[in-house]
Amino acid sequence: MRYEPFRPNEVSLGEGVYEQRHKHNVRYLLSLDNANLLQNHYIESGIPAYPNLFGAWEGKPNSQGADLHWGWETPGSAVRGQFLGHWMSAAAREVSNTGDAILRVKLTRIIDELARCQREHGGEWVFSIPPLYMDHLAQGHPNGVPQYVLHKTLMGLVESYRLLGIAQAVDIAVRASAWIRRWASSFPQEQWDAILDVETGGMLEIWADLLECTHDDMFDYLLDRYWHHHLFDALLAGDDVLTNRHANTTIPEVIGAARAYETTGESRWRDVVLAYWDQAVTRRGTFVTGGCNSGEVWCPPFEYAARRGDKNQELCTVFNMMRLADILFQWTGERSYLDYYERNSVNGILAQTHPETAMPAYYLPLEGGGRKLWGSATHDFWCCHGTAVQAGNMHNDGIFYRGGTQGQLIVVIARYVDACVEAPEGSGTLRVRMQSAGATAGDALHNESERGFTHRPQSVDMRIAADFSGPERVVLRLRIPPWCDGDFRVEGGSRPRGVKDVDGFVDVPMEGGHGEIDVHIRQVVHAVAIPDEPETVAYVDGPAVLAGLCDGERTLYGDACDAYSVLAPCNERQWGIWMKGYRTVHQHESVRLLPLYDIVDQRYSVFFPVQGRGSTDGGERRNHDVATREDR
Repeated sequence: MRYEPFRPNEVSLGEGVYEQRHKHNVRYLLSLDNANLLQNHYIESGIPAYPNLFGAWEGKPNSQGADLHWGWETPGSAVRGQFLGHWMSAAAREVSNTGDAILRVKLTRIIDELARCQREHGGEWVFSIPPLYMDHLAQGHPNGVPQYVLHKTLMGLVESYRLLGIAQAVDIAVRASAWIRRWASSFPQEQWDAILDVETGGMLEIWADLLECTHDDMFDYLLDRYWHHHLFDALLAGDDVLTNRHANTTIPEVIGAARAYETTGESRWRDVVLAYWDQAVTRRGTFVTGGCNSGEVWCPPFEYAARRGDKNQELCTVFNMMRLADILFQWTGERSYLDYYERNSVNGILAQTHPETAMPAYYLPLEGGGRKLWGSATHDFWCCHGTAVQAGNMHNDGIFYRGGTQGQLIVVIARYVDACVEAPEGSGTLRVRMQSAGATAGDALHNESERGFTHRPQSVDMRIAADFSGPERVVLRLRIPPWCDGDFRVEGGSRPRGVKDVDGFVDVPMEGGHGEIDVHIRQVVHAVAIPDEPETVAYVDGPAVLAGLCDGERTLYGDACDAYSVLAPCNERQWGIWMKGYRTVHQHESVRLLPLYDIVDQRYSVFFPVQGRGSTDGGERRNHDVATREDR
């Protein structure tokens, strides 16, 4: 069965860690000055926005422009200007979600200024780098990754049109695309294939989006032209073309293939997407966090022990692979894609964005005694900086989906966080409200004293209320997460207390379109091994990976199969809040463990060698998409 997500403005978050991160992100978006966001577009188009720019470069204390954007946005950087497209996409999403009037004005003015820059260039080129960079790319000695930079500006424009209907934005994008179309058509196939081997960002996705928006044959041509033979043909042949290859060069291309399939219906694009997931995840496995790369390249299949370091799990790859998982769930309805999405949301997006400043950590170190390196507000602007502002406004994705057949509406509950969906549906209005009645990975701020727990509950407990005014029959399809420890119960409605796992979901009918149920999901700490070093484990509490506060790798002594042979709750209650920490017991020196997403500046370790009887259970590893060689 195919599913579709609800529109972003139909899903709102309740109080909890996701909504907190969202609010911090919006404050950051608003804090950035329009002129600084546009600085490289102004410079490239010859607009004198900064009369005393030279003084700013010299660092004179009171010079105009001293608050310019630096790092990757420094004038002269080969990838300057790439951040603006991320900002525009995030701003358009926020305005679409909430109607934020201030962001709408900022975004509209920026689009006006991009139109001005385009006019200064003669009506087509609108980008922050010179066209000469594209000539250098074609000659085989590129300045940076120019198509990657071009994509970001086009992405911001296209998102502004798709989410907000700003016609000027798509007009600018179409005019700019005409330049690229002439350039792309000027090379013989062999030379063009070599050009596509240099990172193109999400250009393929842009062509699919613009084809859908405009029905212009130019974008049909560009879709075909951007078929990446060296990558796509090899994937379709079943070759491993990913090991030690730069990860985020390829993921956006495959997302583009997915959009091309959705736009054209041509099966070759879908085949590429399925082959890619098979190579990237199914046949490769992941770290316990869900990440699959180290030093920005794909790890070898099921060989992760030697790849732990200070540059694991680039944030851009986390975000883009989550987008791909979301698409594949919509196509197939398979639970495994939702499992992947949740794990990366908790241990990637949350773990790699600062809980107070919304700044990103480019990488997530998985070496013993690692430390996250946070970006700054105006002095870094890495690729992951742009990704973080987009991800910060998409926390309400991946929670609810809809599907069904004639006369029946199915609402999928994919993640258990405080959220509400309210949307028109057929001739009626649907409203589903999910509230935490217990501690979850995403929401830990609820007072449970009235429930009578003496100690921290080992469960996620949610109350879900549905109300639908239309004539269709409503069914809530509840995902049974892989971290559920065997006890998944639904009480209320027309469902008996005991439920069966049917393809990883439980269906609960809402008679008459109305009802309220309580969902209980038993959650305990599991030990998860590195597949090629089974004596080394990480500890996972529900979907949340735990990190030990220590300055290097620590050996623990106990039963590697049993997390509770070495762990006990620590500081479990403060006022009305169940805390989430643990400590090691029966060790020479105690280590405190916290959810990885709560680690800010402390040094930490995720993996622990365990000495003692037993070994981690292979079935648990399979629950995390990591299998042994024998399983393969």
